[in-house]
Amino acid sequence: MKYLRFSHNNEIKYGILEKDDIILELEGDYGSYPGRHKHPLSQCQVLVPCLPSKIIAVGLNYPDHAQELKMPVPEEPVLFIKPSTSVIGPGEKIIFPKMCTQLDYEAEVAVVIKKVCRHIAPEKAHEYILGITCFNDVTARDLQKKDGQWTRAKSFDTFSPLGPFIASGLNLAEIAVELRLNGQVKQSGNTKNLIFPIPQLVSFVSRVMTLLPGDVITTGTPPGVGAMKAGDTVEVTIPDVGTLKNNVIGESNV
Repeated sequence: MKYLRFSHNNEIKYGILEKDDIILELEGDYGSYPGRHKHPLSQCQVLVPCLPSKIIAVGLNYPDHAQELKMPVPEEPVLFIKPSTSVIGPGEKIIFPKMCTQLDYEAEVAVVIKKVCRHIAPEKAHEYILGITCFNDVTARDLQKKDGQWTRAKSFDTFSPLGPFIASGLNLAEIAVELRLNGQVKQSGNTKNLIFPIPQLVSFVSRVMTLLPGDVITTGTPPGVGAMKAGDTVEVTIPDVGTLKNNVIGESNV
């Protein structure tokens, strides 16, 4: 099942995507019952699929990505936070900040939380996951290296493209993710290669902080990260989820 958040006749609604081209409107948010109204996807604007209170990102969760950054493979998940103000949806613009000289893409599989959870066991994680969506952990790489910690480099407005849909019922142990820059494949990974698999990540994070409905946990990026520039188009694709497409613009164009 694919969930989405969309705009129709200037009203924001939640829905379920049927047959890839028809939206069944929900009566409320994702926890509500289906209503009676249906809309052609072509007549709606697909929005960011959730409004997280926080994005909990996991760094260095593919061993070959740690190797390309010349960093040791972590013994525990490396966590950092991206603010809700950094979130944008499909089709929105990634802004290249003036204070940054190297802006990198990082394709990731993202987990969307369904209900409040705290101190859960890995084997219970699936009960708290709404589904999977695409994520691009946009990073000001030069600032990350300069600062020595990651907050500024990861937190600019537009640095968390997310969407387009949330897919439930996927095999969490084998989800492929791919990134294309201007149509050329740059990254290709699969959750079967994660150092810390998704159930373990959800459990680990829940032992640090309370997770709320709509919160997002990203699972790390595979090797192949690289630079973007103004005018580029970047696409993150997860089979059975969809493609998250965004263009890059300079801050002076905003």
